[in-house]
Amino acid sequence: MLSRDKQTGEIDRQTIVDEAIVSRRSVRAFLPDPVADETLRDILTVAARAPSGTNMQPWRTYVVKGAVKQKITDAVLNSGVRAEKVVWDEYVYYPTQFFEPYLSRRRANGFGLYSALGIGRREVDRMRAQHDRNFLFFDAPVGMIFTIDRRLNQGSWIDYGMFLQNIMVAARGRGLHTCPQAAFAPYHRQIRPLLNIPDNEIVVCGMAIGHEDRSKPENGFHTDRAPLEEWVTFCE
Repeated sequence: MLSRDKQTGEIDRQTIVDEAIVSRRSVRAFLPDPVADETLRDILTVAARAPSGTNMQPWRTYVVKGAVKQKITDAVLNSGVRAEKVVWDEYVYYPTQFFEPYLSRRRANGFGLYSALGIGRREVDRMRAQHDRNFLFFDAPVGMIFTIDRRLNQGSWIDYGMFLQNIMVAARGRGLHTCPQAAFAPYHRQIRPLLNIPDNEIVVCGMAIGHEDRSKPENGFHTDRAPLEEWVTFCE
């Protein structure tokens, strides 16, 4: 139901939009409740309104459920390639060497999540197990795998980010949560044959989508954001 100003009766669009954006977060435990195909189509249709250079619309999406989703999970987890030894041979997401302030932010995120789960800093096996939950799409009923034509350049990757954000915000407008997952990208060799992804497409990332399981401790962890003073310069 749309929120309306009590005096004017006007729809409070600012509150609606801001709430969808601010409430978006990476949920890492989902309920098994299904998400209707019609809802997924609506979300993707809305998301495709993202801007792109000369309206090229560089995104391609594979929606996976049921047996196909399980095959992706099995292929990755049975690949024998551990996360710490994975090779990013299609594109590189993270810097070769982390530096400040990004190193501190990364550590705060990792330590905060593991603390919520009761995982100690030396419990490597438990950390690995938590990371592997990426490949179960955190038990979400729906996963998405996103690809881009490898002949496109950096501008199209910027456009892609806006498309992905639109999906996540549109999902919030429908009471759903998401988790974008770059962890899938290095496992393109395992994923590609299962979805018949052609060689000219790079696996960008995955995404889990569904209803949040609020009983799980990992969903009680919320990340902070740096204050504007650290990253905004007003010039007049």
